[in-house]
Amino acid sequence: MEHAAGGINGNARHGAGAARPRIDPFKRDFDMGQAGPVSRSVRLNGFATCLRLEAVYWRILERIAGANRCSVSALLSYIDREVHLRHGGVRNFSGLVRVICVAWLQEAPDGH
Repeated sequence: MEHAAGGINGNARHGAGAARPRIDPFKRDFDMGQAGPVSRSVRLNGFATCLRLEAVYWRILERIAGANRCSVSALLSYIDREVHLRHGGVRNFSGLVRVICVAWLQEAPDGH
């Protein structure tokens, strides 16, 4: 696959010549609201902060927390604590959370 400037199959991103993918990434009932950013106040290991993620990631975090029988705040505190202990921290915590959500979905057993 080409970089974003080349679009799918190397065609321009916009315009009449853009190729349609064989499998459309937009579901028939795709909700653009899921792409909208949502800011939430959270406590990470006792420190109050604001975390801004797209709505879809908050839904995934709720699923991960539910699978672990904990709150989203407890899950985020665990992620924050572990990234500091294992890797000395991270510059982009929001990005880490997004990657964790996608990785969890890739590995999640059916039903979660």
